[in-house]
Amino acid sequence: MDIRQLTYFNEVAKFKSFTKASNVLHLSQPTLSKMVRSLEDELEMELIDRSARQIELTEAGEIVYEQGQVILESLDHLSTHLYDLMNLKKGKIKIGIPPLIGFLFFPSIIKEFKTLYPDIQIHLNEYGANKVEEEVRDGMLDLGVVVLPMDQEQFDVVPFVSEKHMLFVHHSHPLAEKDSVEMNELHDEDFILFSEDFALHDKIIEECRKAGFYPKVAYESSQWDFIGEMIGQNLGISIFPQSISKKVDQGVVRSIPIVNPVVPWNLGIITKKGRYESFAVREFKKMLDDR
Repeated sequence: MDIRQLTYFNEVAKFKSFTKASNVLHLSQPTLSKMVRSLEDELEMELIDRSARQIELTEAGEIVYEQGQVILESLDHLSTHLYDLMNLKKGKIKIGIPPLIGFLFFPSIIKEFKTLYPDIQIHLNEYGANKVEEEVRDGMLDLGVVVLPMDQEQFDVVPFVSEKHMLFVHHSHPLAEKDSVEMNELHDEDFILFSEDFALHDKIIEECRKAGFYPKVAYESSQWDFIGEMIGQNLGISIFPQSISKKVDQGVVRSIPIVNPVVPWNLGIITKKGRYESFAVREFKKMLDDR
């Protein structure tokens, strides 16, 4: 067994598709299939059940995939250690970030970091916070930006933003002129939410349930600006972090503080507990911690 075989198999197992894996690896599908088959021949076991429309792993395949992730992550750690020794103040960081958080805060953060460390490469991956958590836990990302609280037995956490959620409504809405609103006043409203893979989706539903009702979800989207446009057409209401109030036309969309209870929005950088942190990752976390 060699590393290429293991890498290629793990990509196929991850996507459950030779086509998607071959696109990611920039290999032809026949070449990729041949490499996976050679690994199966060497192990004298079938790792993939090819009989279904979507491929599935056999029991042996599940074991190879699970252990293969550990091996590949260890090799990545080895490479990073050696890179640090030979390239002080150089390197790369793979960051997972929800689009809304990236839009609000990260242009200035990236600029500040690149001014300090121009030779460090930053690779940004835009995911919902739930996906970011999964990718950091699986070792696919060096660090991720998430909504707190977070499981501190699995992750090291650096808080860096703390603000409140606010209600966003069309300027003609009956609530638009209020100085504040309570969650239980929203029980009859049509909500426009982020999609299910965004932490804010679950947070809003949780807060509504605490207030004694389940929200009527009229629309869902992965784009905050599209949700803002929908509110601007008076198609529903939404709840956003306070910072969004600076990004909308207050003549069309009004933002109102939520009270009783106040709904906090706390963000943090997470890294996998016990994972080796490169010079680049350590300095990025330190910069955020010092802000």
